[in-house]
Amino acid sequence: MPGPLLHVGATVLCSHGGTATPTTPNPRVLVSGQPTVTMTAPYVIAGCPLNVGGAPVPCVTGQWVVAATRVFSNGQPLVLMDSQSVCTPNGTPMMPVQAQMRAIGS
Repeated sequence: MPGPLLHVGATVLCSHGGTATPTTPNPRVLVSGQPTVTMTAPYVIAGCPLNVGGAPVPCVTGQWVVAATRVFSNGQPLVLMDSQSVCTPNGTPMMPVQAQMRAIGS
C-alpha cells in the first residue's frame, strides 16, 4: 500500500509511547532535506514506560519487518508510514506518527 517515506526527523513511537530513533540513516535518498531510513536500520527506543506486574519491561530496540516493495536505496527497501515493525524484548510494534508528506512510495 502506498505511503509517505520516513526520514530521520519523522516521529516514531513504540506502542507504549517511547521515542524511537533510527541508528543508521540512509544519506543517498533525502526527503525534506533529511536522510531516509531503510528496512535494515535498527531503531533505539528511549522512554518506554512498560511495566509487567510491577517490573519494568521497556521496549529497547525496534526493527522494521515489512517496508516498501517498489522503492529501494542501496538495494534495501525504504520504510514507509504504513510499514510494519517489532520491538524487542516484548514484540509490540513501532508506530510512525508524523513524517513528510511529499514523497510517496509503495
